[in-house]
Amino acid sequence: MKTEDSASVDNSGAKTTPIETRLPGRTALPVGVYPEDIHPGLLSGVGIDDKDRKFGIDKTIFAVTGTLIVGFVLWGILSPESVASVAGVSFAWAMNNMGWLLNLAMGVGIFVMLYVAFSKYGKIKLGKDHEKPEFSRFSWVAMMFGAGLGVGLFFYGPSEPLANFISPPPHTIAAQQEAINALQEGAAAESQINREAIHQGVSQASYHWGLHIWSMYALVGGALGYATFRRGRPTLISSIFQTLLGKKHTQGFVGKIIDIFAIVATLFGTATTLGLSAIQIGQGVTIVSGIGPIGNNVLIVIISILGAGFIISAVSGVTRGIRYLSNTNITLTLGLVLFAFFTGPTLYLLNLIPSGILHYLDNYLAMMSKSLSWGPETVEFQAWWTAFYWAWWIAWTPFVGMFIARISRGRTLREFALVTMGVPTLILILAFTVFGGSSIIHSINGVEGFDGDASPEAVLFNLFDTLPFNNIMPFILIGVLAIFFITAADSASVVMGMMTSRGNPAPKKGLVVFWGLCMLGIAIVMLLSGGEDALSGLQSLIYLIALPFSLVLILMVVAFLKDLTTDPARLRYEYAQKAMSDAVIRGIETHGDEFEIAVKHSPDGRGAGSDVDASDPKYTEWYKEEAQTGTMKLVTGHEIEPHGQDNTESQG
Repeated sequence: MKTEDSASVDNSGAKTTPIETRLPGRTALPVGVYPEDIHPGLLSGVGIDDKDRKFGIDKTIFAVTGTLIVGFVLWGILSPESVASVAGVSFAWAMNNMGWLLNLAMGVGIFVMLYVAFSKYGKIKLGKDHEKPEFSRFSWVAMMFGAGLGVGLFFYGPSEPLANFISPPPHTIAAQQEAINALQEGAAAESQINREAIHQGVSQASYHWGLHIWSMYALVGGALGYATFRRGRPTLISSIFQTLLGKKHTQGFVGKIIDIFAIVATLFGTATTLGLSAIQIGQGVTIVSGIGPIGNNVLIVIISILGAGFIISAVSGVTRGIRYLSNTNITLTLGLVLFAFFTGPTLYLLNLIPSGILHYLDNYLAMMSKSLSWGPETVEFQAWWTAFYWAWWIAWTPFVGMFIARISRGRTLREFALVTMGVPTLILILAFTVFGGSSIIHSINGVEGFDGDASPEAVLFNLFDTLPFNNIMPFILIGVLAIFFITAADSASVVMGMMTSRGNPAPKKGLVVFWGLCMLGIAIVMLLSGGEDALSGLQSLIYLIALPFSLVLILMVVAFLKDLTTDPARLRYEYAQKAMSDAVIRGIETHGDEFEIAVKHSPDGRGAGSDVDASDPKYTEWYKEEAQTGTMKLVTGHEIEPHGQDNTESQG
């Protein structure tokens, strides 16, 4: 098919035209209708770095959030019992009345991102049309996995599948504790163990750490990356809502409320991670030192020591060193998973991995359907496991979403969504199956330390005690956990510094240290409020913080999709669909089989955009102000040369 145009168009996107350059040789665009006479369908996007921005601390957000957090920390230190009492009552009410909200917020992410990936929006880039990814696909996936991994893999990897095997979720498999006790006492045969309980235990853990969590990270990361790198907005959660709420509101009171929610969620989400790190490091200290069980006072000392390491990291500004440290940590983490695979029950794990994955996929919707309607036992299970995880992931979404948005610039939404949801999910399922499957087989074989009485932090060290080099493994595990603690605190503090500095990618060090200290304070309050059972304090408080932010995430879905409907690529798609359809019909009507398609000016009402009002503010408002004030260089992504002759062939 021959295509002829009155202008040559470079579709490679290698050249760009500044907004100051009018489209030469064209009279079809009404003067003054579009900002700087640039049709929105010709834009290739607007990057955040196309605009001359002045950063500074947002005094309102900093003052309000800082006051609330410092007040909470003081309250928790002076009266941890009252914090525990209020958190406990609120938690019980929220579980019975608002649990559906967390399930809704977490469930919507996977369907939205699959729709975005496979719809006409999939080819839209997180950046301008001609931009290429900054990182190789391998480095991109490695950094993404590192951002969303956290200490939870070690804290829950060996223990959660084991706990779900011994006491399966309600309405699934019968509890296996009695069978295990009888087996260990020699009163029963191994055949009496319900093998489906093994797969249920692994599947339930995969459900908590799989597609649900990474679809939420993809939603926030995709929406923020789109707003920043294709719409030129500040790197703030509130920027996602500009099309939905209007620029006046997102830069005003409503936007500040959204950003405050995001900062508070990040603070408590990361503090939960730091608390888990401290609990597990404390377990390692008891093993190495032989001092026996430790209390919260020792955990506070551990947090203080690691906090000093974080402060040194934050004020040193050695970002390259932290990057190397993070890469080393991820390498060690994956190395420990492979070590447990090859030196543990390898043959058993080779069979369990594919079976566990298929069981997870087969029961995905069934696990997703569990709610209050299934009765009090299900509510109790969700309070301890599912709801805690959903709250934790929701609280982590601003931090992880902002990070993966930054490293995903230049990727299409299709690649971004599918890789972000798929690859880390697969890696985590493999890791949980290796750690959890090994713990389950040790429990069946009667190995000490793998019964229902072992704490989550103890199961990890018990697992590596069964493997070679068990005399040095506690030290390695403590080292990995300590690095996780420091890098999580450092990275999250920088993100919160950005959110209180109007999106400044390099916030002031003092601000970063302040937010880091706030996180450490919240982690200490969480531990103190839990009393002897420190984990319960972490769970109750993170749940209460995640509830209001889950509303933000649900609204984010609407805002993100509304943004995509007015994207230049979407506009060009609509033009192309109508132009080609009309061209074929008119070609057949006029010339039968002998026709070709040419591009030329059409009579009024017959053009490709006759059904679209491209001057509607929903298409132009997002770049109008910047174009008029000259605060950025807006590019079309296409070099258009004048062509003086009019094409008089039959139009398609």
